[in-house]
This record gives sequence, C-alpha cells and structure tokens, in this order.
Amino acid sequence: MKKMFFTAIFAVLSVFAFGQTHSHQLSSHILDVSRGTPASGVKIRLEKQVAGTWTFVDEKTTDANGRITDFLPGNTSNGIFKLTYLVSDYFKNNNTESFYPFIEVVFQIRDEQHYHVPITLSAYGYSTYRGN
Repeated sequence: MKKMFFTAIFAVLSVFAFGQTHSHQLSSHILDVSRGTPASGVKIRLEKQVAGTWTFVDEKTTDANGRITDFLPGNTSNGIFKLTYLVSDYFKNNNTESFYPFIEVVFQIRDEQHYHVPITLSAYGYSTYRGN
C-alpha cells in the first residue's frame, strides 16, 4: 500500500515539476551561449504575413530566464509568422560589440500544436530550431 501511495505522489509531483501545459500557441527563449546565461530584457516582435505583407501581432520582452511564454493565446493561429529579436540594446547593455542589430526568424504554423522557437545567441552568430 505504501508503495502505491508514493508512486501516486511521485506521478503528481512529476506533472508539476516536469510537465508543461501551454495556454498559448507560441513561445520563445534566448540563450546567450557566449555568456552561458539566458538573455533577459530582449524585445521580441511577432508579425504575421497577411496577403504578402507583415502585420504586427505583438511585442514582448524576455523575462529573467530569457523566455516569453505567452505569444498567441489559445491554439488557433495558422499562417506564416516572423519573430524579430531586437538584440542590439542587449549587447550594448552588456558592453559587447555585435554583428547583428536584430535577428529575424520566419516560420509556419500549420496546426494547433504548441510551437517553441528558441535561439542560441552570441555577438557574431546565432542558431534557431523548433523546440517543444
């Protein structure tokens, strides 16, 4: 009986500690690989392509963990989107010369799944991928 009790408690705690629930369809984060820390305080602009023109959707600033978790409420937005990472001020605030004043990442949402678009960043390079 004790074993079943502890197994049930562990299962509940695992959901809270490790499980992710998404109330928004899109999230992003930035890891500054040259410093080994999240890039906090970076503005990220979200736009959607409508009839060949970019239309502003939202703009947010990364938190202390370099994350934005709440782009696109719900799971109903399909289309081509662009995240613009406005990194110039971040590098200036860290007294770092950089090559990129901003980074644009264009991607397509085709279903109701959660999309996570992170970047790894340094002053002279970046990489992106579809996370989860």
